[in-house]
Amino acid sequence: MSWLKSLFGREKPVIAMAHVPALPGTPRYDARAGVDGMIEKMRPDIEHLLAGGVDAIMFCNEDDRPYVFQAAPEQIAAMARVVTELRPRGVPFGVDFLWDPTAALCIAAATGASFVREVFTGVYESDMGLWAPDAAALLRLRHNLGADHIRLFFNVAPEFCSPLGTRTVAQRAKSAVVSSLADGILVSGPMAGTEADFGAIQEAKAAVGDDVPVLLNTGAKPGNIAEYLRVADGVIVGSSLKVDGYTWNPVDPARVKAFMERANQARG
Repeated sequence: MSWLKSLFGREKPVIAMAHVPALPGTPRYDARAGVDGMIEKMRPDIEHLLAGGVDAIMFCNEDDRPYVFQAAPEQIAAMARVVTELRPRGVPFGVDFLWDPTAALCIAAATGASFVREVFTGVYESDMGLWAPDAAALLRLRHNLGADHIRLFFNVAPEFCSPLGTRTVAQRAKSAVVSSLADGILVSGPMAGTEADFGAIQEAKAAVGDDVPVLLNTGAKPGNIAEYLRVADGVIVGSSLKVDGYTWNPVDPARVKAFMERANQARG
């Protein structure tokens, strides 16, 4: 896992979410504010996260509800501009696009991002319908773009869905690494902000061993982060850092500070 420490500057990194307001073409887009308004709304969030000492930022189109499997051109263009305008200096950043891995990878390649979080493998029944991503096509695209340096975090226990079939989290994690060349594994709870099953993280970590990092993807809080980091190799956190712990609120600097204090204690 040397790449994890090399990229994020320390072991067990804290990756903080930067939630992008609804993009053009989606039901909640604020046309009056426009893309400029989106950027200015997000700017304080990025500043608070960086001032609080997080190790990385991940941009995500969290408010593009209902989510789609294929992004529209106007979404991709606006997201690329938002990331370009707000990308942090001095810490790595990544991209997540709910739920289009191709869009996420292309935005990451265009903006200089270092990593992508997506669902790349498996088949699921979901809020969006039958979900069957294509890891083979995505990794071929990454190579053809000259973007093999962009690390791919495979979410093998995604939110908003249930896996079809009988394979365990351990089997899905191991297969993602061996058959689909995952750089990292993520384990989530059932929705954004909800705690992941601790046993599932243990299961995934035991399956992939020390060669591939396993990160907690949802539900991290000051009160549980020490326990999760006993096993997980890092954490992606969003809702817990918002005012009142609510996903759709602005980032709360006091919550960022409290979370990072606990995370730093847990990391020694």
